[in-house]
Amino acid sequence: MTPLIPHIELVTGADPRGTVIWMHGLGADCWDFVSIVKELDLPDDLPLRFIFPQAPSRPISINGGQVMPGWYDISMADLQDGPTRKADEGGVRASQSLVDALIAREATRGIASDRVVIAGFSQGGAIALQTGLRYPQPLAGILALSTYLTLDASLDAERTAVNANIPILMAHGTQDPVVPLPLARTSRNKLEAIGYKVEWREY
Repeated sequence: MTPLIPHIELVTGADPRGTVIWMHGLGADCWDFVSIVKELDLPDDLPLRFIFPQAPSRPISINGGQVMPGWYDISMADLQDGPTRKADEGGVRASQSLVDALIAREATRGIASDRVVIAGFSQGGAIALQTGLRYPQPLAGILALSTYLTLDASLDAERTAVNANIPILMAHGTQDPVVPLPLARTSRNKLEAIGYKVEWREY
């Protein structure tokens, strides 16, 4: 069994009825989105557990091999693919397993998978999509912010029927200098082409 990754938990009320697992971006840490919970104006009758995992520290090729929190490696060659982007498959799949373990642990705490939302920003959003579309049990939804599909060539073969109708919200900034908007749009188009319903927001 995959050991649990270090993480922060925040509960908005007693006896949570659902869980949000929220992954940070490259070079950030598990505290990155903790402060946003109070901005969500959640209803008092919907207590939730928020889990903010810490990505493993690894050398990041695009940053000269500097070691930093990252869900997978990125190299300069990975950025030369226009509206697609190659990915460090080993790193992506290892991070997917880490998130899988967090989802499975929630079931032992009384939160079924269909009450778990997978969320993430940038690299974390890529892992949210990677995990959520392939998870073998139904999930509540995917929130993918400023991100794109990794390993999209394998998605047709690996996606699970139980999550064929999973709600997906993708949001992206039109001036994003790190993850180009066309890359995100291409990912959205790929999802829609194979039948997913994506709520899309540009800011």
